[in-house]
Amino acid sequence: MKKAIFIALALALIAGVVVLTAAQEEKNLIDDKEQLFGQVQLLADSITLISTDYVEPVEASDLVHGAITGMMNTLDGYSQFLDQDSFREIKEETKGEFGGVGIEIGMREGILTVISPIEDTPAFDAGILPGDKIVKIDGEITQDMTLDDAVKKLRGKPGTEVTLTVIREEEEKIVDLKIKRAVIKIKSIKDSRLIEDDIAYIKLIEFQERTAGDLREAIRGLRARGAEDLIIDLRNNPGGLLDSSIEVADLFLEPGKLIVYTEGRDPEKRMEFRAKKGSDFGDMGIIVIVNKGSASASEILAGALMDNRRALVVGEPTFGKGSVQTVIPLKDNTALRLTTAAYYTPSGKNLMDKGIEPDILVKKIQQAEKEGSSEEEQREMEKERIFKKVKDKSVDRSAGEKEKGAGKEEKKLKYDNQVQAAVNVLKGMRIFQRNQQEPAAAQDEPGGVEDKRER
Repeated sequence: MKKAIFIALALALIAGVVVLTAAQEEKNLIDDKEQLFGQVQLLADSITLISTDYVEPVEASDLVHGAITGMMNTLDGYSQFLDQDSFREIKEETKGEFGGVGIEIGMREGILTVISPIEDTPAFDAGILPGDKIVKIDGEITQDMTLDDAVKKLRGKPGTEVTLTVIREEEEKIVDLKIKRAVIKIKSIKDSRLIEDDIAYIKLIEFQERTAGDLREAIRGLRARGAEDLIIDLRNNPGGLLDSSIEVADLFLEPGKLIVYTEGRDPEKRMEFRAKKGSDFGDMGIIVIVNKGSASASEILAGALMDNRRALVVGEPTFGKGSVQTVIPLKDNTALRLTTAAYYTPSGKNLMDKGIEPDILVKKIQQAEKEGSSEEEQREMEKERIFKKVKDKSVDRSAGEKEKGAGKEEKKLKYDNQVQAAVNVLKGMRIFQRNQQEPAAAQDEPGGVEDKRER
């Protein structure tokens, strides 16, 4: 009886391939149908043999899920099979809350690699850096570990600890980092403030369902306070939802401008994403800051604004995750996370393993280096903060901790050389624009350049 059930299951697999092949035959998506049928028959035979001859009974779902996992592992480092728990966690993550240590990981050259630590999470606080290669998790070597298995080992009950052994090639050392798990709650926007009288600064942590709407409201609030230009900080932003990055780009581009396009195996399935609504903030000068922790949706936004000459990009080259993963639900509440296309910037750059090259390369100078050589400036800043608090009669005396936190962020930005470079570039752009306008105005004044047009 049991043997008959598994034979029926194997036949169902073959029948499914027949239907798939027939439905897609005209588009020639399957390269060699006869070879495929033969390989599926091999899979069916294996399932039948395992079910009847293995030393212990095996659940049919375990065999099928294992087979799918194996298939996904033969593809790129981002495609994976999501069991019911993993699929549920993926859906929770896109809504901005999940459990774990707070890092985005992927496979690079077959090695488990940190794309980016998420700011204000245990991993970030422990010192995990973009590009760290995770070689052990709790002492277990990750050489043959799948991406899905690694994620499961990193996640766990809040308060428990996990030890990561990472290699930092730039520093030529191996580091053991003990990290305490926590409930990770992510807000799209970490920081939104005026860092000069008329220059706004916004840090985007991840692209989620509400990111575009939250960003629009944040910019409107800053404009009401006098902001004229904008710095968008995408450093250590691992990406998120493709649709969200497109909606954010749409805030700054004129209708019809190309944001990103994708190309996959089927040329007929090329997809273009263009701005539709019209720019909400078309008059603002924009600087985008990136680093090697900026990936995926972050690179889409940076590339779209750069190629459309809507923003200058400052910082360091990005991670280079130029592929689109589509989560495809299956019938038993599992899913495939499948790489279905590569994405390209408007100018045709494929970002896979290359990333965005900034317009202006500015390497990060560590906070300690800056602080060590500017003690007098720090004292002056602290003095200004204290006297400002005394003079401000409207200050809420019960909000001391909040002010302390705000002062800390302000201090970090002041000594952040990449942010200050972005501020200086904006100021330089203003001077250039002003100089471009002044000669034209001078021609209309007495003694100006002679007008040689025919009268």
